Amino acid sequence: MAYSKGDYAKYHKSERMKEERAKRNKNRREAERKKKVKKGDGKEIDHKDGNPKNNKKGNLRVVSRRRNRKKQ
Repeated sequence: MAYSKGDYAKYHKSERMKEERAKRNKNRREAERKKKVKKGDGKEIDHKDGNPKNNKKGNLRVVSRRRNRKKQ
């Protein structure tokens, strides 16, 4: 099924997507403050258990973008 440009924008403007994006950004900023990652370094924040809603500190780690994509 093909989606129109308007459908894509509507989806990403939804409250649920805004909340999820804010959580991802918060985790990234926290890692930047701790000097674990830098902008443009190719690193991502990974959830060890694979659950993106589990944002406990013990579940987050820094991995390369390649390794994170390979996991999915």
